[in-house]
Amino acid sequence: MSDTRINTYKAAGVDIEKGDRFTEFIKHIKSDALLKGIGGFAGGIELPVSGYISPVLLSCTDGVGTKLLVAKKLQNYSTVGIDLVAMSVNDLLACGAKPLMFLDYIACGKISEEKLQEIVTGIVRGCELAHTKLAGGETAEMPDMYAPDEIDLAGFATGLVEKAEMLPKKASILKGDVVLGLPSSGIHSNGYSLARKVVPRDDSGIWEQLLIPTRIYTDEMELLLATHKVLAAAHITGGGLYNNLKRVIPENLKLKLYHNWRIPEVFTFIQEKGNISRDEMFTVFNMGIGMAIIVKNQDKESLSELLRDHGFPLWEIGVITE
Repeated sequence: MSDTRINTYKAAGVDIEKGDRFTEFIKHIKSDALLKGIGGFAGGIELPVSGYISPVLLSCTDGVGTKLLVAKKLQNYSTVGIDLVAMSVNDLLACGAKPLMFLDYIACGKISEEKLQEIVTGIVRGCELAHTKLAGGETAEMPDMYAPDEIDLAGFATGLVEKAEMLPKKASILKGDVVLGLPSSGIHSNGYSLARKVVPRDDSGIWEQLLIPTRIYTDEMELLLATHKVLAAAHITGGGLYNNLKRVIPENLKLKLYHNWRIPEVFTFIQEKGNISRDEMFTVFNMGIGMAIIVKNQDKESLSELLRDHGFPLWEIGVITE
């Protein structure tokens, strides 16, 4: 029998007023990354296609996975919004695209205005770092799907690229081409199902390191892409360096890593605490390299110098072999 006392949406567990207040909070965030018109049925921007011959609009989606459980443990949701933007925007950059627009989807069991405000503030910050626009999103309160303190995030991004400049350019990649790496800010947003199981529950310092947000590579990649010397790029997420780079090189070639960069201590800690093999670590985690590019050997010095002049490190980490 139905409970006749549950005769309103609020009594059923969905608070429309809280949702409306959250929308108003977003509208009043002062940021150039926020499009006007938030709260409408759709959001969009004019396509900046001047200067393009054959523009291609790319789109992608991703989440932050069980990194949300780290945020829950520490009761700190201020950075996962940056992660959400980074995971999709970095994928666009790896295709050679300029990020244009981002949308978010937030699902929860019960609206916590404080928690959601932290998350969306992080999303706006991520859009600022990515030089993209937050065009809108959706917040779904579903008490029958999620526990009151549970939350999930999904992000969606679009970007624009000239068809002839889309990456990877597999036909141009040959034996002897070099792999350059941009450092990560930590373990980013992959491998948390393993990392959470080996980090001691009372080691607050490491848990806080796990919450460091994913680095957004818009500034670095825009400099590199403008040279037209990048043959391929890989956003190093789940699968690690080998599996992600394998996606962008011809099947008759393979990757040889030099293992010459300093691996951040957080990875060493996880490996030792979990008694995890080196191969497994390189399969699951980025191991300190968040984005990798493939270039001709003769171009590596000029590209490294270009980024160094703008304050960004770029390391030679490997080579393409037969």
